[in-house]
Amino acid sequence: MSGQNEHGAAYFEKMLNIIDVGVHLIDREGITIFYNDKMAETDGLKREQVVGKNFFELFPSLTNETSTFMKVLQSGTEIREKIQTYVSVTGKRITTINSTYPILEHGEIIGALEVAKDITSIVHLHDQILDLRHQIYESPAKEKKSASSARYHFSDLIGKNEAFLQTISFAKKASRTSSPVLICGPTGTGKELVAQSIHNAGARRNRLFIAQNCAAVPNELMEGIMFGTARGAFTGAIDRAGLFEQANGGTLFLDELNSLDLFLQAKLLRVLQDGLVRRVGGTNEQQVDVRIITAMNIDPKDALDKGMLRSDLFYRLNVVNLTLPPLAGRKEDIPILTNHFIDKFNDLFGMKITSIAPSAMQRLLDYHWPGNIRELSHAIESTYNMMELECEIIEETHLPASITGNNALRFEQRPESANPTGLTDKVKQLEREAIVSALAHHQYNVTLTAQALGIKRQALQYKLHRYGIVRKP
Repeated sequence: MSGQNEHGAAYFEKMLNIIDVGVHLIDREGITIFYNDKMAETDGLKREQVVGKNFFELFPSLTNETSTFMKVLQSGTEIREKIQTYVSVTGKRITTINSTYPILEHGEIIGALEVAKDITSIVHLHDQILDLRHQIYESPAKEKKSASSARYHFSDLIGKNEAFLQTISFAKKASRTSSPVLICGPTGTGKELVAQSIHNAGARRNRLFIAQNCAAVPNELMEGIMFGTARGAFTGAIDRAGLFEQANGGTLFLDELNSLDLFLQAKLLRVLQDGLVRRVGGTNEQQVDVRIITAMNIDPKDALDKGMLRSDLFYRLNVVNLTLPPLAGRKEDIPILTNHFIDKFNDLFGMKITSIAPSAMQRLLDYHWPGNIRELSHAIESTYNMMELECEIIEETHLPASITGNNALRFEQRPESANPTGLTDKVKQLEREAIVSALAHHQYNVTLTAQALGIKRQALQYKLHRYGIVRKP
């Protein structure tokens, strides 16, 4: 039986070393009992350096107050999804999201287990973005104007659908004031384009427009990003302005608001009510003047019913409500939008597409468009990659297979010899198979296939004719 237990333990340890999260187990005194390969990679240490050693010897930047391990050992209460920044004994700075659990035996705490996901690179990237924003925030007014990321205007919002035009009409009226705006609509319907258009049509057009997706950042980081940080607020914290300070005098667009933690929603509500911002870890408050535009990709009623959105925040933000219809609900706009994207990608690809065949347009009209306008744009871009440079009309065969429903290879092969015997024939067969394989990989784009094969486009065209490789009708 002991042999079976040893075999099971070895198998379990092997499994823990394969998974893509760090696993660290310590005893009551803080001595490491287990430390998997991923955790060693994250910390920049070797397992033999850590196992059997005291936790604080290897991570001297942590204390009883800042270590999730120590908090769990002292309280006996698990901690879930907690961001922790620390420095290892080698000087490597690491940020992880930890879930830490007490290990109990007969009701007594005998150790703690921590599962950690390395987000060091993500935090570093966010720090770079925040530093760039901070530079813009501290730059002269002239530079702030040129740095605004609001590129779209109401003239860029095209369509003739009645519901869409009514929404745009409301948005134009809302641009005359500084009241909060809530934009609702499925993903890909152009909510940020509308937000930018409102900003550019209003009195704040010469000030910054800052957009932040609330779902793109862990909630633990989002607080510092939104409200700023004061030096010493946590390990590695520096004095840095948050989004509200950076957008002072301008517009702050918060996308996917329903993804924002309820605690942060409460802090957001307070800023909206009194216009005062206090940095995380700071004691001073600063008055800010920011127009708030928010967006959600689900129905606000559903978000309220599911407890994803505070009702008091919703009523504060829902002063002006704009709803963008899905593309499937504005089919009459598909030809207009398609022509718009043809003009756009003609410039980008250096091509001269003049129109789209009726059968291809019918395919676009019949499709259900779960990704809305963004998906239509990507579909037309994909089409350009499937076309020859001399093509002028988008045919049905050029459209992505996801729209046409045709996932079959779009070529057929007519070999010169079904049973090659000589060396020359075998070489030709290998060459033909290589061309067919490359064509399949590049979805019959001759230019990309020629580049992949390392030959000129004209040479590939010759070989296609020579080997009888043609598109299927």
